Amino acid sequence: MDNLLEMNINIACADNIRIRLNGKDYRLTPVEDNNPATDNNIPSLTQHVAMLTERLNAFQQQRTAETYRCATNSFLRFIGQDDISLTSIDANIIDNYERHLKARHLAINTRSFYMRVLRTIYNRAVADYHIHDQRPFTQVYTGFAKTRKRAITLAEIQQLSRLQNLTPPESLARDLFLFSLYTRGMAFVDMAYLKPSNLSNGILTYRRRKTGQQLAIRWEQQMQDIIDRHPSHNADYLLPIIKRSNGSERWQYREGQRLVNIMLKPIGQKAGIQQPLTMYVARHSWASIARSLDIPVNIISEGMGHHTERTTHIYLSALDANRIDTMNATIIQAVSNPTAKP
Repeated sequence: MDNLLEMNINIACADNIRIRLNGKDYRLTPVEDNNPATDNNIPSLTQHVAMLTERLNAFQQQRTAETYRCATNSFLRFIGQDDISLTSIDANIIDNYERHLKARHLAINTRSFYMRVLRTIYNRAVADYHIHDQRPFTQVYTGFAKTRKRAITLAEIQQLSRLQNLTPPESLARDLFLFSLYTRGMAFVDMAYLKPSNLSNGILTYRRRKTGQQLAIRWEQQMQDIIDRHPSHNADYLLPIIKRSNGSERWQYREGQRLVNIMLKPIGQKAGIQQPLTMYVARHSWASIARSLDIPVNIISEGMGHHTERTTHIYLSALDANRIDTMNATIIQAVSNPTAKP
């Protein structure tokens, strides 16, 4: 997510924006560029976030908009107010907010996530409204601490793929996990929004909702087998995650992800896997298995759709898609072949 949090957003929004945030309605008029900051033309924190999220939603970046709202609402709950002026945000209040998050026993990376999001929001305000930068985040942690491994081994995935006597919901959850693995660690949100039109001439093409990057994946028989076992009854979508096209699609995807993640934990236990399973484990596992098969890191990075040095350490130019597809087929065959060595 970091590349999204640091993105350069142009707040040249249209006049008379109406937005709802934190239970309040706002009618917003953006500040003209190069205006000196005054009390009259500096929006409040919630007004500023409302304009940012409006812009993000316009560019189909709903997930990032949600993180902005989530971090803002957490901060406002801490200060016990419905709103705060941007010029009131200083190092003291941010330091106390971090202490508050620690007292709630939030993990260090969760705390850092809130701080990075708020820092991005604040820095955008400094740039857009020419307010004095009080550098409120210099004393709080905004890095990435090492966490326990999320990947599982090839042998464990083989055990998962061979599980029998699963209920229909369990079978779907297991197969969605495998579908993510087979499609180079595709995120659940991207799986949910796949349309039949994304599949053409043996190639699955989609655009990552997180980064906007377009990826193309060769369609393999194991992917088709999952589609055949779990046909979608909504003609608009390829997988049976979004069942109704009625405006509640985003809620359906998020609820579907929540239910699948709940279902995966006992499924993993049935397969003898100690690591708690989530859909995110599939993405980590694809990269881990690829590395165990001696596939170069730059090819793994390209296959997963990473495009920043900080995230993926890509150090070569764009690769031939056929090499990535060949690598992906190798991983899928290894999962499907019980005799393959982990």
